[in-house]
Amino acid sequence: MATNTERWPGRIALMVAHCAGMVDLVALPVWIGTLVVHYKLDPQQAGSLATLFLASAVLSSLFFAPRLQRMRGRRAASLGFLISATAFGGAASTHSYVAMAVLHAVAGAAAGCALSFTHGTIARSKRPHFLFAVAGTALGVFSVVFLGATPKLVAVLGGPALFHVFGCVMLVAAVVCVVMFPEPPTREAAAQAVPCVDDKCIDKSVWFAALGISCMTIVQAMMFSFLERMGADRGFSVEAITGMLVALGLVNLLPAPLAAVLERRLNARHVVLAGPIAQAGLALILAQSTAYASYASAAVFFPGVIIFTHTFAFGLIAKLDPSGRALATTPAMVMVGSAVGPILGGTLVKFHGYPSLGLAAAAVAGVAVLCFSRARPARSVMLGTH
Repeated sequence: MATNTERWPGRIALMVAHCAGMVDLVALPVWIGTLVVHYKLDPQQAGSLATLFLASAVLSSLFFAPRLQRMRGRRAASLGFLISATAFGGAASTHSYVAMAVLHAVAGAAAGCALSFTHGTIARSKRPHFLFAVAGTALGVFSVVFLGATPKLVAVLGGPALFHVFGCVMLVAAVVCVVMFPEPPTREAAAQAVPCVDDKCIDKSVWFAALGISCMTIVQAMMFSFLERMGADRGFSVEAITGMLVALGLVNLLPAPLAAVLERRLNARHVVLAGPIAQAGLALILAQSTAYASYASAAVFFPGVIIFTHTFAFGLIAKLDPSGRALATTPAMVMVGSAVGPILGGTLVKFHGYPSLGLAAAAVAGVAVLCFSRARPARSVMLGTH
């Protein structure tokens, strides 16, 4: 079925692909918790498996992003998700750490390919900020369902259930992409819109913004990976933690549509400068809290900060690079941070305890603010307006 980014069948395919490709943003606390509890891995080992998935996605994204305009997005996305589904199915059938490591790497590389074409297609739409916000809203709905159901399935059926869930998510995305993934612009239209074919045509401010996003995802992954374990180790009940995760999913339905509504009302540069500061403040509360109320309150709002901020950053970069090539590396921007976060967090927790996470988060947030401050577009580009 021929679709494009301005019609809802194509948008729905991009929403589903975004949810599947960004599953790590939703699943990390359950993922790490499952590996620790059901597979008896220490935090560093568990973090390393998640990091393998994410690092492979980063390398895959960096490889495929420059080829955005030379490959069929529908084929790349559907095959990528199908391979990832197969790898997760294999992970569900083994307890070998080496085999799981290899399968995590394969799944990550395939998902990274699919997600690069998804984000590159969103970037070349007429309203990239709006469409990325729509995809973010879909991810919020997905997170409610995932966090509400998956921990219970894992508790009843054991650790392999998590990988069966991952495999099903990727398989659904593969089928939807085969049927409805929007076609990219023709080669002729792309050449007219983007006369440069050289990375030097991309403004250097784009890469400062990309590095700022990566720093925020380091903090996100470092804290979010151990959110469930943090609560459990402080004596909070499974019911209390599950309730917090469900509330987190519900609250995080709001940031993406709010970002869409405020697209013309807020200066994008102000938003990206404020985002890391807010994120660091919540991280410090999470790392230091021993009371459930403060822990749960900070946890519920923590992921929303990056969802809101990243939507504005995505729109900002789309204006600076209309070719979509820079934003096709969104998986790399996001997942290089997510790849570092779990293993960094696991190492800090193993040797210095949870309070060290808050201090590390504050330091990385400072780097993010510095990077975003350098992401200055040309004077002709109006931020936060069209």
